[in-house]
Amino acid sequence: MNSIGNGLVVALLCVSSWCPLTASAANHLDTPTTVMNPRADIGDVFSWMSADGKRLNLVMTIVGHSFSEELTYTFHIDSGRQFSKTTASTAITCKFASMSSVKCLAGSADFAQGDPSAVAGLASSRGRFRVFAGLRDDPFINNVKGFRAGYEIAAAKVRAGVPADDAGCPRFDADTSRQILTKFREVDGKPATDFLRGWTPSSLVISVDRDIVAIGGDLLAIWATTSNAKRQLDRMGRPLTQNALLATLGPAERADELKERFNETTPATFTEFVTEIEKGLALYDAFDAHCGNQLLADRSAAADARYAQLARVLADDRLWVDSASSVCRQFLAVELTHAAGRKSLATDCGGRTVTDDSIDVYRALLVNGTTSGVEDGVDTDDHTHSLTAFPFLAAPGTASGY
Repeated sequence: MNSIGNGLVVALLCVSSWCPLTASAANHLDTPTTVMNPRADIGDVFSWMSADGKRLNLVMTIVGHSFSEELTYTFHIDSGRQFSKTTASTAITCKFASMSSVKCLAGSADFAQGDPSAVAGLASSRGRFRVFAGLRDDPFINNVKGFRAGYEIAAAKVRAGVPADDAGCPRFDADTSRQILTKFREVDGKPATDFLRGWTPSSLVISVDRDIVAIGGDLLAIWATTSNAKRQLDRMGRPLTQNALLATLGPAERADELKERFNETTPATFTEFVTEIEKGLALYDAFDAHCGNQLLADRSAAADARYAQLARVLADDRLWVDSASSVCRQFLAVELTHAAGRKSLATDCGGRTVTDDSIDVYRALLVNGTTSGVEDGVDTDDHTHSLTAFPFLAAPGTASGY
């Protein structure tokens, strides 16, 4: 068994402790640093184009129920003409004096200063962007308990000695696969429930003119960070990548080390995480009992390179949006178009909207290479969110979850 297979054995042995719960959330409570400072913990990032194609919409949810006066909250929008090759960048940074006082800069193009807590938001000085900050309902839906139960079945099989192929993919039989996928979409044999139902994090919402951010080209790569005066504390682009693929690759101490380092780096330095992500991809590829049918899996490559292409795409951890399109129906459409050659999605802006059931799509791509077939039994949020009405997220309900 190669290093990927060895890593999986160690990874799966931690599923009965802290690892599986965090591995099933988007990016919540991902490291000891963010657990100790939830106001620095990015829960989710969303980005899509407005219906008229003139603005980029951005949402960052924060696990803590307020923003910190000691932190800077930043949306990084890298732009270019080719997928994975950006040539310019715009940073939208926000600093809070209180929940009713913020100053946000959109590069050197415009700024906003004042109270962002009204539903209409705070307009910038030159009218180039609008910002809202306050408690809103989080639209990420996820049956965490069901996923953990399915994951534990996989762990038991690995502990019992199920063999892995040369690329590290465990050879689960059809019955094991059926058990795993069934557990994913239920909770203790009952209908699935949304683990984050009613959760109302602090939310930073910005709608910005396209020409401010599309400096290098139509393709935009979005990632968010929180930082203090000394260092970057958290970063996130796509949902699940860090918690699903780094948090499971070793004992808790190793997972903490990996994720802490991941949070301090930038997409430009992603290569050190590729090998670790390959190990996690090998496990996901096994869940349907068919190794090698994962998105971008190369069955003709050397065993240790089967998962390299997808691992590199995910390690970059930027959420891609095609700003030339105002049709945003498919989560990860830009990645699927340019990395996987799915040209039928070429006119979709991609990104991630606040109405996407992103976890089902993400897991399906990692398990069977399609956008469906791996469901968690939870299809809609308990609140109604909007793609057009600022600030997009529904008003807060009863807090739960974290």
